Amino acid sequence: MTRDLTVGRPEGLLWRFCLPLFGSILFQQLYNIADSLVAGKFLGEGALAAVGNSYEITLIFLAFATGCNIGCSVLVSRLFGAKRLGDMKTGVFTVMLFSVALCGAMMLIGLTLGNTFLRLIDTPENIFADSWEYLRIYVLGLPFLFFYNLSTGIFTALGDSRTPFIFLTISSTANIGLDIVFVTALPLGVAGVAWATFLCQGVSCVAAVAVVFVRFVRIRTDEPVRPFSGALFRQFLVIALPSVLQQSFVSVGNIFIQKAVNGFGSAVIAGYSASVKLNNLAVNCFFTIGNGISNYAAQNFGAGQMHRIREGCRAGVKIILSIALPVTALYLVFPRALVGFFMREPSVTALSVGTLFLRIVAPFYAVIAAKLVFDGILRGTGHMTQFMVDTFTDLIIRVVFAFLLSASFGSTGIWCAWPVGWGISTALSFFFYRRGEWFRGTLPPAPTRREEGALAEAVDNALCDVDNAAEDA
Repeated sequence: MTRDLTVGRPEGLLWRFCLPLFGSILFQQLYNIADSLVAGKFLGEGALAAVGNSYEITLIFLAFATGCNIGCSVLVSRLFGAKRLGDMKTGVFTVMLFSVALCGAMMLIGLTLGNTFLRLIDTPENIFADSWEYLRIYVLGLPFLFFYNLSTGIFTALGDSRTPFIFLTISSTANIGLDIVFVTALPLGVAGVAWATFLCQGVSCVAAVAVVFVRFVRIRTDEPVRPFSGALFRQFLVIALPSVLQQSFVSVGNIFIQKAVNGFGSAVIAGYSASVKLNNLAVNCFFTIGNGISNYAAQNFGAGQMHRIREGCRAGVKIILSIALPVTALYLVFPRALVGFFMREPSVTALSVGTLFLRIVAPFYAVIAAKLVFDGILRGTGHMTQFMVDTFTDLIIRVVFAFLLSASFGSTGIWCAWPVGWGISTALSFFFYRRGEWFRGTLPPAPTRREEGALAEAVDNALCDVDNAAEDA
């Protein structure tokens, strides 16, 4: 199924498009949450600390996969919005060839230098072996991670947010079951939760890639389709490279923060691991909504529909705040119970650390949520320099303040760095958004609801005709 995001009322359109994305990221986060939850409940506080410690390094690899996802998604969105379907297919094949080489390099680095990375962040000896075992198995599954992310990027670029949701619902539910089986029935320890993730990601990756190719076969084009295009590869890099750098620098910053946390012992690491998983669940949900708005902006930018970008931004802020505010309330009312849910016999230190983290950070979710909407517009319309500036500002401030404040206030000082970085970078992101082309000159009047409905119906009929013609052929 494809959906043209250049027609229809923006708010209703974005709700229908972003809700499945929101559901998808919830289930995707279940992969990591399930690993920590099963490790903490069945194996103890040390296992939870080991999984959480390795998790910060795995985010570097995830950064490259996510950057490729975003670059491919924005490129395909623009070409689809401009109705350049032959170039769209060529662009996808180009990105996939590049991803094969990049994934191979990432695996080589991870398998040869992974234990060195763990040493660099001062991993305590009592959790080092489990941390390295978890990280090694994760690296072996990188091909699944990369190509599943590419597939979901293609689906969302074509306006289909339901298919990734279906895949993730099935695979993440299976992952929870396998985690428990591999840890209890087959006493594999921390390695068991890693192998469960490996197997479930592998199945969902193969299925997603297969569906992508089936969809592409059904799209008929008059233009020639090539396996590689240097011009489209450069367009991909313009979006993907800043996104990879942004995600990578954020991951590196998180590793520095993890290094600061590791200096306070395994109990603090366990409390931080539980609370940061909850924090990442919330922020990644906001980030995914921002990616959906990025696809919306890219399609409308490619179609020259500038007035719809402003309308989409207003709608996006409403949508994302309607998610951020209830999550904030949940984390502030039940922080101790949520953190304790990850542990079998939590220590007082671990519980108090995790609870305090959520109480400091959660009140500022509305701030970071709004920032991710503005970032989605900037990224979707190709304003990558501004996007990187406000993102790196957040990262640098959080890392610097984490080390400065921890010297005086202990681990509490580390948590206080989050709101400072989020606040300043959000102000920058809004400033850059206000300077976009969609605020210059006189914009054309928005079409009436009747006109939009007639246009949407015509587009849907045309897409159905294309699908029927493909099936007849």
